Amino acid sequence: MNENTSAPPLDVHENFTLDDRMRGVPPGTSGLDSNLVGQQGWHPADGCMSLPLLTLDEAAFASNRDLFLRYAREHGAAIAPHAKTPMAPDLARSLVEAGGWGTTVADIRQATVMLKAGLSRLIIANEVGGAGGASRLAKLIGAWPGAELYVFADSVAIVRALADAWRGNADLAPLRVLVELGAARAGARSTTEAEAIADAVAATGGRLRIAGVATYEGAAAQPDPVRSDEAVSALLATVGDMFLRLRARIGGDAPLIVTAGGSVFFDKVVTALSPLVERDDKATLVLRSGAIFFHDHGIYDRSLGAVDARNGFAVGGAGASARRSFRPALRVWAELLSRPEPSLAICGMGMRDVSFDQGFPKPLAVYRAGQKLPAPPMQPQVIKLNDQHAFLSLQPGDDIAVGDVIEFGISHPCTCLDRYRVIFGVDESGHVAHAFPTFFG
Repeated sequence: MNENTSAPPLDVHENFTLDDRMRGVPPGTSGLDSNLVGQQGWHPADGCMSLPLLTLDEAAFASNRDLFLRYAREHGAAIAPHAKTPMAPDLARSLVEAGGWGTTVADIRQATVMLKAGLSRLIIANEVGGAGGASRLAKLIGAWPGAELYVFADSVAIVRALADAWRGNADLAPLRVLVELGAARAGARSTTEAEAIADAVAATGGRLRIAGVATYEGAAAQPDPVRSDEAVSALLATVGDMFLRLRARIGGDAPLIVTAGGSVFFDKVVTALSPLVERDDKATLVLRSGAIFFHDHGIYDRSLGAVDARNGFAVGGAGASARRSFRPALRVWAELLSRPEPSLAICGMGMRDVSFDQGFPKPLAVYRAGQKLPAPPMQPQVIKLNDQHAFLSLQPGDDIAVGDVIEFGISHPCTCLDRYRVIFGVDESGHVAHAFPTFFG
């Protein structure tokens, strides 16, 4: 169900200078103001731009954004999209400006990037470590005293390290701590352990305060769908129980958040936790999904198929297909370099350029001299990647030649985006409209 047929354009605030050392930028370009990139007439298929490069279909991104925000709102949830996926402040900001509750990051450096971009309500969805991490966090918050920042804690040791750092910085406001429960990754493994963490927070004399409970349910997933469903459901039940325990501990007037929800089991999070949170007028359920705004042609396409199998997606009071509602927004473009055998082509894109940890890229279309060719009866398949090369299996009679540009869909946005310093946003004609810088470090 896609209602946003003409999604609004994205705004760019992160101004920077483009030159031909960056992927995608045409040779000979130097000192181009990023605000002018939309005036250049660039198109990834016409042979002008340096390949390989990464593009973002801006209309698809905006459509996914508006649809998921609507879904969350209708199901009693807020959303703090995980910015680790693109590490592009412009895109993170667009999600907040469209109605996001805040922004999620994975570590202190990522928090710094978002704070400098003006995003001041952040969840660090991770532990920060021991004394060193706690000290760095204290310095960050000291530099940004107006920020509303939440941090995970899954052990008494972490709480003590944070408390020590706050004792050494008396001017800091109390730190908001989310007690993390988990499975297979970080997180306390039982409510008994979680209660001990809450006790440790209470013992800090107000330097830290309990702000809620957190989890990442995706870590509980298992290869077998039935066992995966059971494990995720059990974890979410424990989170709900701990939320009630925290409410009983701190009383009814203090705000609490319950935060969970990646881009695979968000429907299960809403089903398990939204009714519980809605009965508490001081509580907020915050989803942290990030990849869903980009979607893909691989792992997340399959994951939304699983959501559909659970009948887990509904908007406007009616069930809908998540798989058909969200649109893949990312493409990698590369040039065909060699056709050494009738059934083999070598493309100028490899492991340095595209994600492969959750499946190979998928050829979508072939362009010659900027024009899209008719689709062959059987689409080429990527069968192998080297550092800089993709091996495509062809049919001997396929009309694919050296110099053609191939448009690829990707699997797993998180491990594709981090290969690029610039994401080129394209309009509905496929021409470059914006250049979004990334800050992966």
